Amino acid sequence: LQVAELYEKTGDWQKTRKQVLSENILQARTESSSKRRAREICSRLALLTKNQRQLLGSGSRQEQQYLLWVAVCKRYAFIRDFTVEIVREKYLRMDLNLQREDYGIFFDEKAQWHENLDTLKESTRKKLRQVLFKTMREAEIISQENMIIPGLLTENLVRVLAEDNPSWLTIFPVSDTEINTWLS
Repeated sequence: LQVAELYEKTGDWQKTRKQVLSENILQARTESSSKRRAREICSRLALLTKNQRQLLGSGSRQEQQYLLWVAVCKRYAFIRDFTVEIVREKYLRMDLNLQREDYGIFFDEKAQWHENLDTLKESTRKKLRQVLFKTMREAEIISQENMIIPGLLTENLVRVLAEDNPSWLTIFPVSDTEINTWLS
């Protein structure tokens, strides 16, 4: 959120990143860690629309968490696909328990189509799952117990997502009925 706020002042992602690094805004212990985190955060936030960034700055905590989740899903198709194909589908079936096996099955299916996934070591696969589940917990997509949490999208959030592309609504555990109501 601090990086997004800084961008609103500078209006330039390069300047923002330089200032984040020079002032150690992310409180990283090493320069390499700071550079990597700044690059990652800026690359995600840059994918949000102007209206999405404005809501990120002025919205509720929940709206902010959801918008940061949108930025992650925009940046990584693998995460977006997992959310839509596994998390949301389980939610729609009323199966709210997200299990490690769900990730494993999804990963194996994607690896059949993407050779780069098939060559990853098991330790890397586990680390990717760990980071994904942690990120979903932080966004309140799942609970600490890996239970899927129904999405509570506000009117403002729906508006800024639908302006961009209504398909972004499907990265949240919400029903088709809710989406159709919001878009009508």
